[in-house]
Amino acid sequence: MHFRLRFSLMIDHRLIKEVFTSCDDVLCKKQLCYILARHGGNYSVLDDDDDANMDGDSDNNREAMQDIINNTRLSEGYLTLARDLEVTEAKTPQDIYKAHLLDGQVSSSVGSARQNLADTFVNAFVNAGFGQDKLMTTVQPPNDHWLFKNKEHGKISAAASLGMISLWDVESGFAHIDKYLHSNDNHVIAGALLGIGIFNCGVRHECDPALAVLGEYVDKEDPSIRIGAIMGLGIAYAGSQNEQIGSQLTPILHDAKAPLDVVTFTAISLGLIFIGSCNEEVAQAIILALMDRTDAELGDPLARLISVSLGLVFLGMQDNVEATAQVSQTFNEKIGRHCDTTLLSCAYAGTGDVLKVQTLLGHCSQHIEEKDEDHHGPAVLGIAMIAMAEELGLEMAIRSLEHLLQYGQQNIRKAVPLALGLLCMSHPKVNVMDTLSRLSHDTDSEVAMSAVVSLGLIGAGTNNARIATMLRNLSSYYYKSADLLFCVRIAQGLVHLGKGLSTLNPYHSDRFLLSPAALGGIMVMLHSCLDMKSIILGKYHYVLYFLVMAVQPRMLMTVDENLKPLSVPVRVGKAVDVVGQAGHPKTITGFQTHSTPVVLAAGEKAELVSRKYIPLSPFLEGFVILRENLDYKED
Repeated sequence: MHFRLRFSLMIDHRLIKEVFTSCDDVLCKKQLCYILARHGGNYSVLDDDDDANMDGDSDNNREAMQDIINNTRLSEGYLTLARDLEVTEAKTPQDIYKAHLLDGQVSSSVGSARQNLADTFVNAFVNAGFGQDKLMTTVQPPNDHWLFKNKEHGKISAAASLGMISLWDVESGFAHIDKYLHSNDNHVIAGALLGIGIFNCGVRHECDPALAVLGEYVDKEDPSIRIGAIMGLGIAYAGSQNEQIGSQLTPILHDAKAPLDVVTFTAISLGLIFIGSCNEEVAQAIILALMDRTDAELGDPLARLISVSLGLVFLGMQDNVEATAQVSQTFNEKIGRHCDTTLLSCAYAGTGDVLKVQTLLGHCSQHIEEKDEDHHGPAVLGIAMIAMAEELGLEMAIRSLEHLLQYGQQNIRKAVPLALGLLCMSHPKVNVMDTLSRLSHDTDSEVAMSAVVSLGLIGAGTNNARIATMLRNLSSYYYKSADLLFCVRIAQGLVHLGKGLSTLNPYHSDRFLLSPAALGGIMVMLHSCLDMKSIILGKYHYVLYFLVMAVQPRMLMTVDENLKPLSVPVRVGKAVDVVGQAGHPKTITGFQTHSTPVVLAAGEKAELVSRKYIPLSPFLEGFVILRENLDYKED
């Protein structure tokens, strides 16, 4: 049954209902709901299921299943893991930087706006989901509050960081953020709106509080407030295909008076909400928005994110993108090839299609002189998106990227570290770590910045000691360069994401399923990093919060038949590929025995020590329901 559901999620979502109705076991259905919750989406059991399969108390069972799909208990499970590992105490950015370990110089610009902004992001990433920190949630005199140590657009990221700290906890999130909605400063209101979207990310609520609050601000006059509300809706409802939000946001794309940044973030939010849906109306609206832009606007790096939003609508849909790809060839030459390359890479993301990888490598071999036309960056990222599907293709892609690094132009070289970061997201491989370490000292500052951010991505949520040491040394090396130091700080925050209990890896179910919303958030952030100076280091640094869509606890939480936490001994070790081997070979090696809940690193697997309980999922990751084994006898 689990494999049928996984194939349905991989091939055709319309088969999900059939899988549910054919399953007679309520506990098994609840385990299927946990898989759906991890994958993300908008499935409802309240209308679809049949009373005959509900074992008596059908209303209660339906409600419990819908709660699981809505992820209402995710925060509770995450905090249980944190308490078990005794890491609930809030950390400050200084605890992460560990400046006392450095012999050399540290940043001379102490207290600068850029430094405070970096501290804001580090604080948000490190304390993500814990509901408390030492900068934003502590009670301070109003004028001394951390929020006011940030300038103008910096306040947007500072207020939004409260959403990250209250991640998945809707009630405490509103309690923290509500007061900022009544501020006199538009930037603070914008940040609060974005924060509401962030803590609703991946969590559904029967009252739809995010839509009720954010919907009121979408048509305000101030651009920053509009962007906060629109981006919040995109993050909160990613993958939901909510027609109500679609009809509210689509007119903004055709508004001649709307500034470019508002149009761009509207397009991205629509792309995320209707991700992988091939929705014709949304695709048509984004295409018209691209056609309506002037030459000057198309030269702006933000305009390129509009073509990324079009790619998101067709994410993983392969041949269904062809008609739209034909239309993209008629676009203005400044954006046409960029859009075409982005559509191709998004449509075949996670498929491992060798022919498409060759096509994109062909794009990279073309030498271009015009500064405005840059489709090389999306092509390099596209190679990583397509090849990330399985381990062998991934290793081959890493080798191909090494060649691009040696022979490619500057705009290819700055994209290669980002592609390596995508291939090894939250999985620090030694060879990739060494390559990125080498590139982080590159003479070209854009290549160095990409490499530094990618070091953060490959180590995201791992607390990897080697990467942490590298980044500490880089903070001393780049103490005079504000831009590079900012990137080092962001990377340090990512490495310690959720104090080492979270991951950014979009794959789950033993690397079998790819979560579309998670990949969508990562793609928007990586495409923004292709022009780091204009977007991340400019006034749109809050695009880093799109990464929240990929944040998930990297835990194994076992629960009993009443969905209450149940601690059982498990072995955790490196996974071994046993496909095709006869008998019952060992599936893990070099294991240690722990009691659940436990943290699982990349490439690790868990198995139960005894047969006292039967797991209802073949893959022990995330939430797993255990049923008592009636045939079990103590030795």
